[in-house]
Amino acid sequence: MTTPLLAVEDLSFRFRGHDQDVVQNLSFALGRNETLCIVGESGCGKSVTALALMGLLPSDAVRFGGGRVTFDGDSYGIEDAGRIASMRGDRMAMIFQEPMTSLNPAFRIGDQIAEAVERHRRCGTEAARARALEMLRRVGIPAPEQRLDEYPHQLSGGMRQRVMIAMALANDPEVLIADEPTTALDVTVQAQILDLIAELQTETGMGTIMITHDLGVVAEIATNVAVMYAGQVVEYGSVQAIFDDPQHPYTIGLMSSVPSLTGPHRRLSTVPGTVPSIGQMPPGCRFSSRCPFAAPICAERPPLAPIGGADHQVACHFAPLETMQERRA
Repeated sequence: MTTPLLAVEDLSFRFRGHDQDVVQNLSFALGRNETLCIVGESGCGKSVTALALMGLLPSDAVRFGGGRVTFDGDSYGIEDAGRIASMRGDRMAMIFQEPMTSLNPAFRIGDQIAEAVERHRRCGTEAARARALEMLRRVGIPAPEQRLDEYPHQLSGGMRQRVMIAMALANDPEVLIADEPTTALDVTVQAQILDLIAELQTETGMGTIMITHDLGVVAEIATNVAVMYAGQVVEYGSVQAIFDDPQHPYTIGLMSSVPSLTGPHRRLSTVPGTVPSIGQMPPGCRFSSRCPFAAPICAERPPLAPIGGADHQVACHFAPLETMQERRA
């Protein structure tokens, strides 16, 4: 097995004033030229995990209970703000969910891209501006010389998202975190952006963490998938293993709620209830309050354990679900 580019081990943290973790015992690995998709409903901890990895959670609002990160063989604690800041925007970059609120409305597009280049490449303003223009061309912005001196409000949603990609990739990062980069974009622009990320990934060997709720996107681009629920990874494995043989009731519920373009028309399935708030997490398995198979044993937290091979893990007392009746008996 090759050494992963990025490995996160046992990441846990909570917001101050709460006695339960918002993210609990999160572990995953990412290889070069691989895409890890993190999926789950809103409120499951996907975006806050990304912010923690980028060192963007305010230190006075978060208490870390553990977690180590190994980046290209270099290990450090998740609390090491100085180490993370030195890599942020350089070796590790992030595309945020909503570019209109992530881009500064008071600065020109070119200046915002050039800022990261000047900081990490220690170059002059002219060289940084030239790099910004190069990146705008690379991400397919029309008339890049003109757009360089425009403000975010002058661009369409698709172009603003491309600007965010240009900014994230300006220093050729080894790891890219993309937080729902195609949300609110039409399907044509969505396909263009996903193709662009895949193309750049192939060119540079970059590893990508894609946060999304779109299982169609996951099936198309993922190497591995982590299914998150209420701050915990409940299923983890290769995209083939997850889609061919989902084993956690939550994963099955997510997949059953996706409409099909073929076959007879039928009412979509739903997962009853909502993700519990931080202060109302049930003990043990956090999905037990919504699970159709819940039993007294679910008051104990199930470990994330291998099932059917090394490339598939699930946190459920009844997995494999095919033998659930036997296990209950």
